[in-house]
Amino acid sequence: MRILVWCEESQAVCKELRALWHEAYSCDILPCSWLHPEWHIQWDVLEQLDKWWDMVIAFPPCTYLTNAWMCNLTRKNSTDEYRAKRIRQRDGAKEFVLKIYNSNCNKIAIENPVWFLNSNWRKPDQIIRPFQFWHSVNKKTCLWLKWLPKLKPTNIVLSDEITIWEWTGKKISKRYKNTLKEAKWDLQLLSKIRSKTFPWIAKAMATQWTSP
Repeated sequence: MRILVWCEESQAVCKELRALWHEAYSCDILPCSWLHPEWHIQWDVLEQLDKWWDMVIAFPPCTYLTNAWMCNLTRKNSTDEYRAKRIRQRDGAKEFVLKIYNSNCNKIAIENPVWFLNSNWRKPDQIIRPFQFWHSVNKKTCLWLKWLPKLKPTNIVLSDEITIWEWTGKKISKRYKNTLKEAKWDLQLLSKIRSKTFPWIAKAMATQWTSP
């Protein structure tokens, strides 16, 4: 199969598809961080959608589509101009998702966290969690599917540990506390770390969505 994996500089899904001998390409405006730049299209995805693909797997940036974004929108010090700008960015992000979903490709999967798309587009076809696929993390991930089956859990393990965040005294996932330390409060790096697809979920996508 000829498959485009959009917004995936890590090539997590792309390399699993390549391991199954599919002609898969990651696509992102960023350079890839994995070992195979020859499998990477560093270009705007909208300019690739008119080409022939058997499948498109998309991980749209969730910056303006998550609950965390909503907190920024409603913070006390935000001005009307700031809120209007953020709303335009949110609506633009949604329009981008719809262009991908409504493209000519027959098989499409779109991944995003819970929030805006659920209530302002349609309910996802499936919500998965990493602990259903070997990873001890409880993070809801939504999948909108076009002519693709729902993913079947491969191995259910214990959810992630909860610890206390010393700065606030609130409970937080141990994994996400560790990512804060790893990124050293660099928000751009933090977003990059947290957006990477879990390896066993990538493997499930590759095997289950391309099986006869």
